[in-house]
Amino acid sequence: MNDTVSPRALTPDSFESDQEIRWCPGCGDYAIIKSVRKALADIGTDPDQVVFVSGIGCASRFPYYMATYGFHTIHGRAPAIATGVKLANPALDVWVVGGDGDMLSIGGNHTLHAIRRNIDLNILLFNNEIYGLTKGQYSPTSRVGTRSPSTPMGSVDYPVSALVFALGAGAHFIARTIDTLQKHVPDVLKRAHAHKGASFVEIIQNCIVYNDGVFDDFTAKDVAADRQLHLEHGKPLRFGKTKEKGLRFDPKSMKLEVVTLGENGVSEADLVVHDETNRTLGTMLAAMEPPDFPAALGVIYCSPAESYDHAVKAQIAAARSKAPAADLNALLRRGHTWTVDRPQA
Repeated sequence: MNDTVSPRALTPDSFESDQEIRWCPGCGDYAIIKSVRKALADIGTDPDQVVFVSGIGCASRFPYYMATYGFHTIHGRAPAIATGVKLANPALDVWVVGGDGDMLSIGGNHTLHAIRRNIDLNILLFNNEIYGLTKGQYSPTSRVGTRSPSTPMGSVDYPVSALVFALGAGAHFIARTIDTLQKHVPDVLKRAHAHKGASFVEIIQNCIVYNDGVFDDFTAKDVAADRQLHLEHGKPLRFGKTKEKGLRFDPKSMKLEVVTLGENGVSEADLVVHDETNRTLGTMLAAMEPPDFPAALGVIYCSPAESYDHAVKAQIAAARSKAPAADLNALLRRGHTWTVDRPQA
């Protein structure tokens, strides 16, 4: 190999496969795949060093549409397959793609263990609060009262919060973004990729056919400024059209509260400053829900720790350094053996 040859320049088109994309017209997945390709081009990893692993669902068609390696696996098992890929070849960039039903229902167990082990995977959960591929049944993230073919009178299940779930599983990196935020999504994905360990990103995604507009209470243009809190490490938690609102910590209730600057003597000095290394703050931000609170967007929590794959690789190297090179043939013939004499004719 000629080390003087410069790596080829990558563009979003470098990650576009020859397959026709087939999602419902207007599906949020179109915006997401555009952002993913943009992020990968900016990251600069060659496509032949990238792997996408998916389960079952609308989002799980991703590997077909990416000019990378990929596995379209079975329902809920994408994190398990991705774990095997990463352990077999730690040098690969491995991305896990799935929906809220795929990764939080039948796949909840596999998602939990990939997160708690802190395997160096980029886990992208597309949350549309519905089962889209199987025609609109309610999902683990669907809100109470959701009417669907499986809950015609309205769901009575309490929904799971994807990010709170991830923190409970021991996540070291969680973030949230929205499919339509074309500048925000690539930036969040690049931060997730830079994190060595399991990164968990919830992407709010509109299902135009079976759950259209379910997130309008904070994604619609006319309310976005008042219902979205864009996080920046080291910056006060401010939001609103003129940044006139903020979050303050109430020591009596031990909770965050929304305040308006200039009212009752409230100033920016009273606001909580975002610290993405603070797990307690991250839990409170992840749990906030509109309309009472704005939806927290960006990197909510990031606290690096040794990844599972790195620890496994180091453990294997340590074991090999303490033992001579193994002779498999001798190993198979070591210990008790038997000789079976051929019977005489």
